[in-house]
Amino acid sequence: MVSVAPVVIDDMTLDDVDAVQEVERTSFPVPWPANAFRHELTQNKNARYLVAREGGRIVGYAGLWLMVDEAHITTFAVHPDLRRRRIGERLLVRIFEMAQALAAEWLTLEVRASNLAAQKLYEKYGFRRAGVRRRYYSDNNEDALIMWTERLRERSVKDRLAKLRIALDHEE
Repeated sequence: MVSVAPVVIDDMTLDDVDAVQEVERTSFPVPWPANAFRHELTQNKNARYLVAREGGRIVGYAGLWLMVDEAHITTFAVHPDLRRRRIGERLLVRIFEMAQALAAEWLTLEVRASNLAAQKLYEKYGFRRAGVRRRYYSDNNEDALIMWTERLRERSVKDRLAKLRIALDHEE
């Protein structure tokens, strides 16, 4: 049996940008440029970004913007070779925790209409479809589904997150 290093979720730093770019390029047809991540980390006071490390290697990342009382997930990716190992779930749990710590009322995001795996993950964590942004993605004019959580302070949201976090922790 192959031993796998534990996944650690950390705040993204400028030193992480090159490795994040590698995951970004393998994940998206139109990747964000490195200077966009650098700008987010140094200039956008409303932005927060995380990385997932496995054995020191960055294998995923996620970011959000706090916009008044809503936390908008701006980007989210796990290296394609490492998907289906719950790395995305670990990042999503930390996004929820971060949003709650920032006193956000809700979480929201856009996801490609064709990305059923991501939609399933978001739905597992309580996101619901709230609308469509037609031709949102510039590479192929694909629609984006807009998804929202219930209020983060609701007992049902807190209970769901606690239950899912415990299940993830028991896998380690």
